Amino acid sequence: MEQATNDSGWRGSHEGWLEAAYDALLESGVEAVKILPLAKRLNLSRTSFYWFFKDREELLAALVARWREKNTGNMVRRSEAYAETIAEAMLNVFDCWLDKDLFDAQFEFAVRSWALQSEDILEEVRQADQARLEALSRMFMRFGFTETAADVRARTTYLVQIGYISMQSREDIATRMKRIPDYIAIYTGEMPQPRELDRFFARHGYRPD
Repeated sequence: MEQATNDSGWRGSHEGWLEAAYDALLESGVEAVKILPLAKRLNLSRTSFYWFFKDREELLAALVARWREKNTGNMVRRSEAYAETIAEAMLNVFDCWLDKDLFDAQFEFAVRSWALQSEDILEEVRQADQARLEALSRMFMRFGFTETAADVRARTTYLVQIGYISMQSREDIATRMKRIPDYIAIYTGEMPQPRELDRFFARHGYRPD
């Protein structure tokens, strides 16, 4: 058992290799996610990679699975979170746009850039888009919107955010927070209540002026 522990330290870890691949993808794109450069990044031998992954394709598949679980999984879960009003439900979804632990915008941009080079990844992105749009539509329908209205509002909400990511738009936190009530009103038809905004701001450690 002691020997296994030592070997694990020498070879790195599954998560360590995956994290290095993630960093390389964000910094330089999928072409940078190769075994030898990752080994050098981790100061490990190339052969140690094969204790954790069969080949580069398995590593790339693990990256996609991580993106799918984090960005799509969390967005779906936030759309299903308890809310008393549609405005509050949308604020729950907006948590994703402000918390990297829920939705990693840089990861999203990197995967979408990767999809320009790979039909398989493009299909993954299309499936993710569909799952996210369906989740948002279900959220609207929970609050009495018709199927068509829910679909249009879901698309408006989602496509604007993907536009933010694709354009690599940058806003300081104060500017973004000041705009959020009006975004919510546009997307849902309801202005969020002060108590709903207070809870949202508190979740993100923001104190309005």
